[in-house]
Amino acid sequence: MTTLTKTEGEKAPTGPDSFLSVRDLRVRFSTEDGIVKAVDGLSFDVERGKTLGIVGESGSGKSVTNLTVLGLHNPKTTTVEGEILLEGQDLVTTPEKELEKLRGNKVAMIFQDPLTALSPYYTVGRQIAEPYMKHTGASKKEARDRAIEMLTKVGIPQPKTRVDDYPHQFSGGMRQRAMIAMALVCDPDLLIADEPTTALDVTVQAQILDLLKDLQQEFGSAIIFITHDLGVISDMADDLLVMYSGRAVERGGVREVLREPRHPYTWGLLSSMPRLGGSTSQPLMPIPGSPPSLLNPPSGCPFHPRCTFKDQVSGDRCSTERPPLGEGRAAACHLTAEQKQTIFIDKIQPRLR
Repeated sequence: MTTLTKTEGEKAPTGPDSFLSVRDLRVRFSTEDGIVKAVDGLSFDVERGKTLGIVGESGSGKSVTNLTVLGLHNPKTTTVEGEILLEGQDLVTTPEKELEKLRGNKVAMIFQDPLTALSPYYTVGRQIAEPYMKHTGASKKEARDRAIEMLTKVGIPQPKTRVDDYPHQFSGGMRQRAMIAMALVCDPDLLIADEPTTALDVTVQAQILDLLKDLQQEFGSAIIFITHDLGVISDMADDLLVMYSGRAVERGGVREVLREPRHPYTWGLLSSMPRLGGSTSQPLMPIPGSPPSLLNPPSGCPFHPRCTFKDQVSGDRCSTERPPLGEGRAAACHLTAEQKQTIFIDKIQPRLR
């Protein structure tokens, strides 16, 4: 059975317009090798009509966090602690039958790979119409008309004909558009996009991003946008959460974080990214080492085994003491504000020009 408990932990700023508030979320998976600490004390807020970007390496806990918001975890092997408040309703303690009423209706998700997320046995139109019939009680004809309307909104040509096609008859970009249509068919208040443009070429990627922004303006949805692409997130998000080893290590407005990052991990992500117009003589600076095992995460700051600036922190605080993530614009690091500013100006900023 899934274990559901509430704990006191790290706080994130709570605004009056917060639609989704996650508080001290902890997700554990039981495996043959031990307990995997996939999410370890995460807190954040999402406001209506705004987009929260979540970035980090593979295995940082991005997708697990958002699957947990939807309750899409194995109840036999998963322990969930903390609070996931959707308009004040705690989804952690909400029964499965009530969660089913929310999924696809109030909260929807665009999955990373539409070819595996869409069933090959049913037409695209049927898969879009099904959640609409379930949540609104519409007739088959009304649901089919709604599916055609949504295919039109997401830019599928000849929607009255393509509504009866199967997923394999769509291109990759068109399948992703169909996934977006299915996610938005019930006008959800919260849309979770899990790396929706990863497998698409640059032109189609730009079209999908523009489509999401246009649909957000039309429907007023809050969006959680998960990606490892900082270029995409700079164009999509209002606020940014940087995750590492199941924790939030930096948080703030997207422009603040990308222009003046305060955490060594964020410095590493930005320094390892090629930049248009950058100097060809300036080498990319990869983050040394590998992400930690979530079976046995490091003590103290989870990034300290890979951090090149830990020697500037007195004593062994980095390896023994977990740095807190403060409220508002914050970074979970033991470096002082003066040290961060000096390192950024002298060593990081020149790489980002």
